[in-house]
Amino acid sequence: DLGQRIFQLPFSWKSLGVDVRGRSGTLRINYRTSHQIRSQADRLLGKQVSDVDGNIEQRSGTISVFNGPPPLVRVVASTEEESATIGRWLAERAAQGVTPGEMAVFVRSPVELPRARTAVEAAGLPLMMLDDDVKTVRDRVSIGVMPLSKGLEFRAVVVMACDDEVIPLQARIEAVTDDGDLEEVYDTERHLLYVACTRARDHLLVTGVDPASEFLDDLRT
Repeated sequence: DLGQRIFQLPFSWKSLGVDVRGRSGTLRINYRTSHQIRSQADRLLGKQVSDVDGNIEQRSGTISVFNGPPPLVRVVASTEEESATIGRWLAERAAQGVTPGEMAVFVRSPVELPRARTAVEAAGLPLMMLDDDVKTVRDRVSIGVMPLSKGLEFRAVVVMACDDEVIPLQARIEAVTDDGDLEEVYDTERHLLYVACTRARDHLLVTGVDPASEFLDDLRT
């Protein structure tokens, strides 16, 4: 899935003398994420995604094998309101039988981790911070940064602090020296948000504080 490319310098098979163009395929059945979450997350990406070797993947035609509630996207006025909103949402999921170990909260960078902790504490749920080992605990809500989310799966996911200058990360934009690099930064930042959103199997909440990330406009379109 080229939509899950989250690194700025992608791996190239061609550089090793292996040309996979025309000899690779794309899996079109999604067993992990509900139709509602997958189709809405796909709005973050273009109709087609390409890699460094020129392989092109069409985003249309993928199907999910199950349905679920529509994802929620909320832009609020303050971090306090965001924490309260997330706390209520997590508490509602718990009341529906989703265990803490089946929940996760993801943010763009370590700077936003305290906001995630406050939000989970507002729900009165036990939590743990994901580290590079990416080991989850069955009875605790996982909190971590988006790059650590790849490969994980939860029944309920919150992607929060999607504010302006947080995602896309302003520090990466300011470090750009040419237009080609800027496009790559925007692409990988979009893919990061896509990956974080598609860690959710059944329930997804995406939040930001006004002014929110420009990516949320696409997610809500």
